Amino acid sequence: AALRKARRQEQLVSKRLLREDTAAGEGGQDGAEMVPDPLSEDEVLELLRSVQRGSEDRKTSLSRLHWALRNRETQQKFVRLDGSIRTLTGLFTSSLADMQMEAARCLHELSHSSDPAVAEACLPVTSYLLTYLSGHSVEFMELCLYTLGNLVVESEAVRKQLLPQGIIPVLASCIQSPHEAVLEGLGYVLSQLLQAKEAPAEIIPLVLDSPLPQHMLQLVCSGLKAGTGAAVEFAWCLHYIICSHTANAALLSLGALPALTSLLLNLASEIPLKAPEGLELLVCPVLRCLSNLLAEETGCEGQIQDERLLIALFLILQCFLQQHPFIVQECLWLLNNLTADEPFFCSALLSLDLLPALLQLLPTSQMASALMLTWGQACQHPEWGRGGCCHLLLEDHKALGDPGRCFAKGGQCLELLHLLFLHWPEAAADFVRQGGHWALEQHQSTPELQERARAL
Repeated sequence: AALRKARRQEQLVSKRLLREDTAAGEGGQDGAEMVPDPLSEDEVLELLRSVQRGSEDRKTSLSRLHWALRNRETQQKFVRLDGSIRTLTGLFTSSLADMQMEAARCLHELSHSSDPAVAEACLPVTSYLLTYLSGHSVEFMELCLYTLGNLVVESEAVRKQLLPQGIIPVLASCIQSPHEAVLEGLGYVLSQLLQAKEAPAEIIPLVLDSPLPQHMLQLVCSGLKAGTGAAVEFAWCLHYIICSHTANAALLSLGALPALTSLLLNLASEIPLKAPEGLELLVCPVLRCLSNLLAEETGCEGQIQDERLLIALFLILQCFLQQHPFIVQECLWLLNNLTADEPFFCSALLSLDLLPALLQLLPTSQMASALMLTWGQACQHPEWGRGGCCHLLLEDHKALGDPGRCFAKGGQCLELLHLLFLHWPEAAADFVRQGGHWALEQHQSTPELQERARAL
């Protein structure tokens, strides 16, 4: 039971920075990589005054401010000046589109600050950021979304202000946008909100009462057609909702299980042809969503008794083993949750002759070995005992040949052999026939392993 639930992992929140413009005007090649030197307090004050004066070169001054605010020290000095945020808010809400965009870029730079005081200084602008998520240009909406996403990461005060301002209904309205960039930005905001410590009690209930879950599921499942960016964001959103343990019944009632299963089958069918770049970024949260839904022990396995899912898992394993080995662990967790107390999938794994491919993964990692042994215990099949012994003996020899690996790998093998012998007594005889007794004798000379070797 502990293994089945162990994949409810949270992801660290992060901030993102949109910098479409270059620093050509500042003598640089790539604006995203350059940070200006900090300005003195007098220089920051002069910049603010030039922006406030309303002269013809106000846009130039605003652009200079935007550039200067890439520096953390300058950001802190700016927000401490009386009237600084009020001035930016006034320009952000002006009727001059170019001024409005440049002010939005300044606010976006401030939102990216790691100083909570800078984020909280931006509190007065949150209602306007929400207002501008309807009816403006795609570029402007995207900038507002990522600014909001950055602000909600840093400050609980910002989140508590945004909820009564109606951020969830606004996002529910935006999710019907036809623009991929807007949807991806929206997914970023929502994923940050759903990871907040207060999300299970205060945010997820609001999300469930909105049309968001249904739309999220649709966007995730159309990821191969509409572009993977937004699908990846919303797949993680679903993962965070599932991890909260508060909404799985609601997601299951929306058909999340068959929808995600169908998506995984489609993803696997793309792999032998030409998998889209970054496909692993979508595969990972989809696998995790399915695994965690199954970990609820609600009889979900019985709802998806489709042996094609096993074939899809092995196609994904084969595709990503070399380039993206972290996917292997995710696949094995899903396989573990599918087969736990579920004869259909245990039998299907054997009838489809997938056991040899599974055994080849034993040497890849300790997690892979532990997961496969867990499956083997559930399956209770003699072929598993014989095959497992053979592979563990091979790994044992590798460990003996490399003193640096002996304790880590050798110890792991001995632990797994103990469980194999416990569940399949006949495996011990196979192990001896394959020369295993000699391998155990070699371990007797290793102080850290001799007690376990003697027990075996």
